[in-house]
Amino acid sequence: MTPGARAQAAIELLDGIVRAAREGGAAADTLIARYFKTRRYAGSKDRRAIRELIYRAIRRTGEVPASGRAALVGLAREDAALAAAFDGAPHTPAPIAADEEGSPAGALPRWLADRIDPSEHAALLERAPLDLRVNHSRADRDAIAALLPDAQPTPFAPHGLRLPEGTPIEASAPWVDGLVEIQDEGSQLIALAGQAAGGMTVLDLCAGAGGKTLALADDMGGGGRLIASDTNRARLDRLAPRAQRSGFGGIETRLLDPGREMATLGDLRDACDVVLVDAPCSGTGTWRRNPEARWRLTPDRLARLVETQARLLDLAADLVRPGGALVYAVCSLLDEEGAGQLRAFLGRRSSFAAAQLPFSAGRYQDGGTLLSPGHDGTDGFFVARLVRA
Repeated sequence: MTPGARAQAAIELLDGIVRAAREGGAAADTLIARYFKTRRYAGSKDRRAIRELIYRAIRRTGEVPASGRAALVGLAREDAALAAAFDGAPHTPAPIAADEEGSPAGALPRWLADRIDPSEHAALLERAPLDLRVNHSRADRDAIAALLPDAQPTPFAPHGLRLPEGTPIEASAPWVDGLVEIQDEGSQLIALAGQAAGGMTVLDLCAGAGGKTLALADDMGGGGRLIASDTNRARLDRLAPRAQRSGFGGIETRLLDPGREMATLGDLRDACDVVLVDAPCSGTGTWRRNPEARWRLTPDRLARLVETQARLLDLAADLVRPGGALVYAVCSLLDEEGAGQLRAFLGRRSSFAAAQLPFSAGRYQDGGTLLSPGHDGTDGFFVARLVRA
């Protein structure tokens, strides 16, 4: 494919990505995979080049662009080689008019620009590293690092390794043998905040596909009782094969009915040593991995998420035994989802008090800790450990 044909393909894909962002459709990666599935003529170099163009345009555009062409024209205004590809030949974009407007550059949507520390804006658009968690109950971090060229210990997570982006980890022996999991260092620290151990009853309330569940199982050494619950069947079903590969059997799973969770969890009332609430959130802390998510977040959606987080915190509080711990986490840099949510909860639940976290990363915020790409090199998370009297 010529540079112009690649640019035209990027515009077509960006049109679909913009439309999906506005309408709540499929993610960019999914749309890109579908596009190339029906266009076998695009070779691997073409696919990589088109994907790179798309994500360059997405990362530089904080506001939802008017169209795919507007997004790519904005990028072309900063890239003479790309601008030259708009030559009007067959299967290429029409030339850019002198007065044609492209999407303006920006890190964040305007309505959020003053609600996230400006020192974090650039870091939110950087590419994220590839972090691994070593299954420490089965393997030694240094021994695994020796098997993976370029692996470096993570600065804060005691069982983490960091590799360059794009490392084909799933072809490596440690992955095949179930000795490592792909997991951002921030997520590893959240699981560590649970201080789970063998013999405990531990609930991962919003388990999703079970990444943090597996970290908890590792800390428990495969002992005790570990329950993973979620409202999304498809995501929860992904836990079983992951647990089998990692060697952690016996994890209970419970599918929840949204709004009626206690009907499934009632037997755990006042019974859990640890409840982890990795709550649904804006995802502002993970935009370097999923930059088009900036186009999907709206003030109304954020308000609904904050309500859900508060409800899940109250639900989790009823499941913690006296003396047990509730770990609250959101992959967000926004106060209303993090420290503000924690302040409101402690105002409602006087039997809980914030406790010290077992790691040094992050910045203290009203009883919890904020981890961030710019300050810590992790994804952005707010996390707090709350102990019941």
